[in-house]
Amino acid sequence: MTKSELIEAVSAKVTNFSRKDIEVIVDTLFDSMSASLSKGDKVEIRGFGSFKIKARDGRQGRNPKSGENIFIESKKVPFFKAGKEIRERINNSK
Repeated sequence: MTKSELIEAVSAKVTNFSRKDIEVIVDTLFDSMSASLSKGDKVEIRGFGSFKIKARDGRQGRNPKSGENIFIESKKVPFFKAGKEIRERINNSK
């Protein structure tokens, strides 16, 4: 599902707001989540899952094109852990 598909799905269910209003709401939601993760906070959505930042250590890697050994710097990456309800929904869907 893309962001525009999400906006369309919400627009179909919520008829009180215009599509533009829903687009602003979805953008605000994603911006708020991104800002929280940037600060190192955890984002938890009950019944869906949680997002947090994990630190990856630097490591030795290899350029697949040239075969040359390179060092990959340490970095922070977002990590998503699915909630119990969504895992059950996925495993029980047919």
